Amino acid sequence: MPVPSLLPTQARDETYGGVTYHIEGELVPVLHVELGTVPVYFEHHILLWKDPSVAIAIKPLRGAVRRVLSGMPVFVTQTQGAGRIAFSRDGAGHVFALHMKPGEAVDVREHQFLAATDPLDYTFNRVKGVANILLGGTGFFIDTFTCTRSDGILWLHGYGNVFTLTLGAREQIDIEPGGWIYKDRTVQMQTLFQKISTGLFASAGSLCWNRFTGPGRIALQSMYLHMPTET
Repeated sequence: MPVPSLLPTQARDETYGGVTYHIEGELVPVLHVELGTVPVYFEHHILLWKDPSVAIAIKPLRGAVRRVLSGMPVFVTQTQGAGRIAFSRDGAGHVFALHMKPGEAVDVREHQFLAATDPLDYTFNRVKGVANILLGGTGFFIDTFTCTRSDGILWLHGYGNVFTLTLGAREQIDIEPGGWIYKDRTVQMQTLFQKISTGLFASAGSLCWNRFTGPGRIALQSMYLHMPTET
């Protein structure tokens, strides 16, 4: 298995799927998007600035009520019109883009989504069972983005720096539950626990990690953050 590689921290004049974008800033990066005919949707609280020509409208999410107690957004907002708009998250980290073609889909850990172009369909699923112990609640959400009609872009935010690797068939990697950002849907994930003992009768606790099995891509973040979830 290859060692995960660091993604570039900056982008300039990148054009794909009908929009041009720039990613600038080393500590708290900013995503600048030049809009034309393709709308962009995003979490409403990450808007930094926009041209007056860009209007903002609500883009409701199906099944949003199920996300309220977990701290996930009940709705996202979407641009209308041409112009420039910029986004930034309140946290030191790394913003990066996934260029997606029709039929491609990725699973994204909750609280990592920043923005996406309109051709990407946004759904989500709550993970139950032993996996809910990851974040200390009764479950957590995985967002799924599927490119449907034409080429699209998904922008994600990682805490610290972001590294990626591509697993071959049956290749595996164990990642701390707060350390992964996204995976291809072909990559399988399971949750594992290991008890740590200091002697015959003394327990020092347990370790928990996610085991990912290829084939497919996966991204890691160097400064993971356990966000509050539903109780």
